[in-house]
Amino acid sequence: MRCEIVAVGTELLLGQIVNGNAAWIGRRLADVGWDCHRHTVVGDNQERIAGALREALGRADAVLLTGGLGPTQDDITREAIAAVAEVALVRDPAIERWLRERFARMGVPMAEMNLRQADVPAGARTIGNPRGTAPGLMLEIVGRPVYAVPGVPREMRHMLEAAVLPDLAARTGEGRAIVSRTLRTAGVGESLVAERLTPVWEAGDGSVNLAYLAAAGEVRVRLTAAAPDEERALAAIAPVEAAIRAELGDVIYGTDDDTLEEVCGRLLVGGGRTLATAESLTGGLLAARITDTPGSSAWYRGGVCAYDADAKTGLLAVPPVLLDAAGPVSEAVAAAMAEGARGLVDADVGLATTGAAGPEPHGGQPPGVAWLAVADAVGTRTRQLHAPGDRSQVRAWVTTVALDLLRRRLEELGRPTGTAADREGDR
Repeated sequence: MRCEIVAVGTELLLGQIVNGNAAWIGRRLADVGWDCHRHTVVGDNQERIAGALREALGRADAVLLTGGLGPTQDDITREAIAAVAEVALVRDPAIERWLRERFARMGVPMAEMNLRQADVPAGARTIGNPRGTAPGLMLEIVGRPVYAVPGVPREMRHMLEAAVLPDLAARTGEGRAIVSRTLRTAGVGESLVAERLTPVWEAGDGSVNLAYLAAAGEVRVRLTAAAPDEERALAAIAPVEAAIRAELGDVIYGTDDDTLEEVCGRLLVGGGRTLATAESLTGGLLAARITDTPGSSAWYRGGVCAYDADAKTGLLAVPPVLLDAAGPVSEAVAAAMAEGARGLVDADVGLATTGAAGPEPHGGQPPGVAWLAVADAVGTRTRQLHAPGDRSQVRAWVTTVALDLLRRRLEELGRPTGTAADREGDR
């Protein structure tokens, strides 16, 4: 069963608003057994909206429109649906009464323009909207269901959960589940991951779809299967997942909604350890990712943004002679920063980043070159990185690979053998 999404709004085409609705809808459609084969974005023009709807009806078993149901002159989704269905718009007295009562309860005068939201294509059913003033619509056109909901995310999500998704689920008949499993990798580029998984790809029989989703420093490998129910879909995915894990090994750090910072947090808590950070080129981005993680106060002690050489020496005790001899973008300085951060806030583990973010060289190194270090009571591990892209991409790559370096080190360490004080004595 195929459903297409048509997002209405010139603001989407102009880039003033990002169409995050489509991603959420796509996930939820899969949950009720519907494939989403296409997203279309169209501006606030009745002919173009109608044209997009006609084209979608020619390909899909159902169409979902978002946006264009408000009260203003540029909200013309209702008119476009009526034109495609070749029916008139009819004022619904129940919706008109509900609108007047709603505004009265809010103590706000209602503009007569708001009554446009009570105009419904003849034969359509309405979807209640307790979070706004624009009702949704459900209408059969050429034997296929067409749904229209507001573009406001909180209104759209409520109406889909309450009415649209249950209706779509009922139309799948005997039942169908589309299930995805995502394996998350870090520190390896998309092409290398895909190359290593070529045997898995070629051995597939088509029952499990394999796809790659790349971001700075991370590649997600998504496995998708359709079956009569979730249990059988997961059973189809299981052997393919096992083959991927055997091929990629510890490149995989988590699954589905895991993040690197959450995985690191779990490893720190499980090992009874705490973390400190020292950042140069990332300028606090590493600390921001860490503190975005709920519960990070249990394992993150704090961090230093030591951008200047004097900050590195004054706050992190990096020896000036080391900076002069090795340069700020060097393995030795990264290691000293990690050790300094660890000692500064009495943490078990220190994590540091230094490098040239660009666009100009820094410390005698070209843009994209970075050194990362993780220090603990046992010793210090380092890694050099040549990150691609512009300044923002380099910084994003560095934070991801730094967290992956931390993750790998924590997995090596496992649980502590003694107290924090005992471990200090082992240095």
